Amino acid sequence: MNGNRVPWLPYFGGTITQSDYYIVGGITELNYNIRSGGGEVQINNIGPKARVFTQSVAVDLRIVDSRSLVVIKTISLTKQFSGYEIGADVFRFFGTDLFDINIGAKGQEPLQLGIRTALEEATMRLVAATAKVDPTLCMGQRLDTIPDLPADQLRGRALRQPAGAVAPSAMEEAAQPGASVPTGASLNQPSDVRRASAGAASGDALQVGFEFGDATLTGAGQSVLDRVAQRAATGPTDLMIVAHDTENWDPAKRDSLLDQRITAVVSALANRGVPIGGITVTWRPDKSDTSIHRDGPGRQEIAKIQVRK
Repeated sequence: MNGNRVPWLPYFGGTITQSDYYIVGGITELNYNIRSGGGEVQINNIGPKARVFTQSVAVDLRIVDSRSLVVIKTISLTKQFSGYEIGADVFRFFGTDLFDINIGAKGQEPLQLGIRTALEEATMRLVAATAKVDPTLCMGQRLDTIPDLPADQLRGRALRQPAGAVAPSAMEEAAQPGASVPTGASLNQPSDVRRASAGAASGDALQVGFEFGDATLTGAGQSVLDRVAQRAATGPTDLMIVAHDTENWDPAKRDSLLDQRITAVVSALANRGVPIGGITVTWRPDKSDTSIHRDGPGRQEIAKIQVRK
């Protein structure tokens, strides 16, 4: 094309290019009233009434290998919704006046929310089966409560974990010592692209991650800084500071938060015997730079530090 070579990528019918897996399926069942019951009692046209009913929805999903079209796993989930209705009626004469009074209340579990929850759980189980991870820690957060705090204070805080459960975040896993940094290369990309991506992911640079809008070092981040301090004793060591790619602050707030994060890293390294004069910020975005410097799925690079003792 225009004198340039274009890598040829074969296409096989039914496949999706440059993807590893895809999920298909949908809502296969919706019953508005599978069971109901109630009662009503009146004496002289005065009395209470009550009714209960149950609905259900079912979803069927499957995850398919994009190259071989082999169905990796299927899942079927059903969800029931309960509702109620109570009330009391008065329809009679009192003296020469006729009174017609109706009072009551009714409620039902949110139907659309239930469908969404069923789809989310099914998707989570399919992805977990493909990635060979346990989805129970993530699904355990369904019973957790969100503190009654403003959104600005909730940012960077994890949901309260059940007793005895420890669910590291994706950023903490990314910052684990020795963790590989995926670059998003897919199975269906050309081989030269995959090789380039693998080379970028196998570098020696260490990473420390921060949660969304937070400047507090996580436990995994502290472990990474231990390794940085050890490496710095033998020579200059590069450390990349990363955050969620959903962070898209205005330049002033971004710089302020980045200053806090760098201060936290420098302070932690100083506590490990690294002289402050041996810590240099070699890169950070300019104030006019509003782009997202991505570093693999779900992450972005926000600063680079060189450490030496």
